[in-house]
Amino acid sequence: MRRGFLAQRSAAALAALHDLPAIRLEGRVVGVAGLAVEVGGLSHHLSVGDRIALRSRAGHDVPAEIVGFRGGLAQAMTYAPADGLGPGAAARAALPAQGAPPGAVLAVSDAWIGRVIDPLGRPLDGRGPLPRGAVALPVRAAPPEATQRARLGERLDLGVRALNAFATCRRGQRLGLFAASGVGKSTLLAMLARHTACDVAVLALVGERGREVREFIEDDLGAAGLARAVVVVATSDTPPLMRRTAAYAAMTVAEHFRNQGKSVLLLMDSVTRFCLGLREIGLSAGEPPATRGYPPSVFAELPRLLERAGPGPELPGRPVGHITALFTVLVEGDDHDEPVADAVRGILDGHVILDRRIGEGGRYPAIDVLRSLSRAVPGCNSEAENALTRRARAIMALHADMADLVRLGAYRAGTDPAVDEAIAVAPRLEAVLRQGREERSSLAESFARLRAAIEGAPA
Repeated sequence: MRRGFLAQRSAAALAALHDLPAIRLEGRVVGVAGLAVEVGGLSHHLSVGDRIALRSRAGHDVPAEIVGFRGGLAQAMTYAPADGLGPGAAARAALPAQGAPPGAVLAVSDAWIGRVIDPLGRPLDGRGPLPRGAVALPVRAAPPEATQRARLGERLDLGVRALNAFATCRRGQRLGLFAASGVGKSTLLAMLARHTACDVAVLALVGERGREVREFIEDDLGAAGLARAVVVVATSDTPPLMRRTAAYAAMTVAEHFRNQGKSVLLLMDSVTRFCLGLREIGLSAGEPPATRGYPPSVFAELPRLLERAGPGPELPGRPVGHITALFTVLVEGDDHDEPVADAVRGILDGHVILDRRIGEGGRYPAIDVLRSLSRAVPGCNSEAENALTRRARAIMALHADMADLVRLGAYRAGTDPAVDEAIAVAPRLEAVLRQGREERSSLAESFARLRAAIEGAPA
């Protein structure tokens, strides 16, 4: 009897302790250098990734995050302009509740679908506050255990003929979209967001031009695309911490829906701007520059983000969800061997190349199918489909090799039957690859049109 009474009192005491407000700690800003803010008095209570609030001289709080420690001081960076911060400004932190995940969290809700938010989970669309979900997920989480996560699912209809036929994708696959600026990358992303056969789409606009955000959401994505999407936006004028967190927040939103067993499409534009944000943070925190000015932490953080996408873990009694992800990489000067592009290509499950010359020739999407590949193709397409794409690639490659000779009139018809076939078939293949942004093409239709183009039959 006494044991039961003690158990009840203990449970009541624990509940009362859980309801107590979090302990608030306060330190002081002791210095501001570049993007870094040095804070004293909190070093023994906080860790990297914890969020604090800095009180500006104007009387408003500036959210910030701990990014490192040096000389007994905590180094923080702000999520907003640091105007008004100076020595002596108050720095407040709240210890997380018992059992809460460490670091920043997002309480994602299903009601976020159709909304535009910032990386801190605040609405940007003027449609009122965002409802909070029942479970708070850590913004910076570890990927699923490699030995426990599910394998790739069945092939996924992306709705774009060039990708369906030449870079066929499976649920849970991660592809890199490599493109220079002005090659139609945003238009292709909008096509994928509208046409891909998925349950939810999550779009991360990392470092996007502010002028283009509304144009992308209203014109490219459209009402139909937004109706099943969550858009996370951090424009180019936001601090680097905001741009970095945009990628983490979008991944956290995608993981929320994957945990429900849904098929999620994650589109991130762009990984390059995410890495630029990491570079600014690392250099401001005192890291030495390494490869082309990127500190080592950039290439340590990159796989931690990209590996979070993919199939979810196989858990008893819970359906397996998938995050199929396409990460765009900006290749300045068409240098596909620059550090970020090289690192991303080595982590992901395939790459898609957008070529400026193809776009200048009037064919959109400007996908260079000869240089694009999906590492999942052999296991998801039939043998007949694989043979069809191999033949189409061979024809286009031969036509590309002979194009100059044909243009100059140095090749005479009938000299080589293979070249004659390539000259006849290549224009039909180009027509198959050309697709309007409002046009959707299924997997079956993509391969049917490819076969018709090669065989010369009407599509």
